[in-house]
Amino acid sequence: QVQLVESGGGLVQPGGSLRLSCAASGVSVDYYGIGWFRQAPGKEREKVGCSASSKGSTYYADSVKGRATISRDSAKNTVYLEMNSLKPEDTAVYYCAADPDPMACWRRPTHFDSWGQGTQVTVSS
Repeated sequence: QVQLVESGGGLVQPGGSLRLSCAASGVSVDYYGIGWFRQAPGKEREKVGCSASSKGSTYYADSVKGRATISRDSAKNTVYLEMNSLKPEDTAVYYCAADPDPMACWRRPTHFDSWGQGTQVTVSS
């Protein structure tokens, strides 16, 4: 099973940007579906985006489309989520998740095998 560790969260001003990292270990995730999710207090977990393998397509939620980019660095076995034009409503704990089936990107979050511990993103002035 793959282990995932997120990093890069913190306090960001509205309009700012950040890059979250999801470092994987235990297995190469080149052909894995990697999803980014977020959960704000009192709200349901939301899929932010998903990369269906290093050569597959990428999905973005409407709430972040145009502001978010998922990329991969195969040499580092790491997947990134870059977001710009951040808004207070982007405040949440962000998680990455991995599944050996890239089609997990189009299924419920429960289909993902492995999850990271999450990283807090707070957008506030």
